Amino acid sequence: MKRFIETLKNIYKIEDLRTRIGTTLFFLLIYRLGSFVSLPGIDPAQLINLKTQTSDGLLGLLDMFSGGAFSQASIFALGIMPYISASIVIQLMGIAVPYFQRLQKEGESGRRKINQITRYLTVIILIFQSPAYLANLHAQLPESAFALQGTMFTVSSIIILTAGSMFVMWLGERITDNGIGNGISLIIMIGIIARLPQSIFQEFASRISQQGGGLVLFLVEFLILYVVFMACIMLVQGTRRIPVQYAKRIVGNKQFGGVRQYIPLKVNAAGVMPIIFAQAIMFVPMTLAGFANSEGMSKFANAFANNVGFWYNMTQFLLVVAFTYFYTAITINPTQMAEDMKKNGGFIPGVKPGKKTVEFLDTVMSRITLPGSIFLGLVTILPTFAMLIGINTSFAYFYGGTSLLILVGVVLDTLQQIESHLLMRHYDGLMKSGRIKGRTGGGQSMM
Repeated sequence: MKRFIETLKNIYKIEDLRTRIGTTLFFLLIYRLGSFVSLPGIDPAQLINLKTQTSDGLLGLLDMFSGGAFSQASIFALGIMPYISASIVIQLMGIAVPYFQRLQKEGESGRRKINQITRYLTVIILIFQSPAYLANLHAQLPESAFALQGTMFTVSSIIILTAGSMFVMWLGERITDNGIGNGISLIIMIGIIARLPQSIFQEFASRISQQGGGLVLFLVEFLILYVVFMACIMLVQGTRRIPVQYAKRIVGNKQFGGVRQYIPLKVNAAGVMPIIFAQAIMFVPMTLAGFANSEGMSKFANAFANNVGFWYNMTQFLLVVAFTYFYTAITINPTQMAEDMKKNGGFIPGVKPGKKTVEFLDTVMSRITLPGSIFLGLVTILPTFAMLIGINTSFAYFYGGTSLLILVGVVLDTLQQIESHLLMRHYDGLMKSGRIKGRTGGGQSMM
């Protein structure tokens, strides 16, 4: 406790760090307050059907990511997910389209241009998602819940929902530039945290009401949650360095020297981004179902809205594995790594510099990514197993990658930035021994 108080004093002494933390908290407060502001023309007292609809399933997950704004019919109801969807599309185009490949190589000016295109694409996605959200509102709420009707309500609501999500995106960018941590990540995290107290209370109440051993089961659930929490920390931190000797065993080369050397590769180089990407893709069928009146499309959307169903979990697992490979490929460039090693006079013993080194690094990265991607996929669908054994749906989400893994990754990143400020000014870090290991590397930030 004494060390904790001393650390808080050190943080307060650093004016820049104090200002950044205050700015971050202020913008997050604005976001939380906005999530309780309902769309004009809707009676908030009649949202009970919408809240029931979002109590579980894929809509429940979307409501958790938005911090309850979806079920409140809030001006921030669509949250930050459209921006993440746009970012996925732009990053995919960066692989296939030469124009975006050139922008990626132009440094800061190219990054600004890509961000601008991402914003335009976000607006386009919102223009399609907003009517789908309004169609769902009309399907779930009675006519008496709408003070406004017709084209006026539809047009004004589309504009407000679009502007609300763009404002959330702007808040995230301001946090990244002027606050501490990554703004988009923190906005997702604060929405998840907002649901945690209510979820714990609901699970506690349901266990207490049971006859015989309810409280014991509740304690066992928390013990399991702690084990999953520690596993998430290990997964997010990954392996910082792969021994050359082990890497050569992976590719089948048994000849190596006795000197222990390392190459900068990680088992989990993609962090939690594959989960965010997979969740954004999983929302697409529901968006399409909002425009389609066909029975076949509705059944297709319902199959993917059932988060304990086989097809939902299998699809999500495969998407996480695929996006893990994809995100690892765009964040770790074996060619650039081999060139940097050559420029600095480094080499891998027994492997020729140049093309052979590139092939060696690429093979090692591909093979060590496989177990990491499978483990990440299993952690992602872990809440399903929690639901199947009787754990409350909202509390079960905290057993896997949909919430807990994101929460751990963002907290570690933010604490690592705070610690860097402290160490840079010759203060003790947050930990008594060692340093906080966050998701280092350019590919770990949330867009």
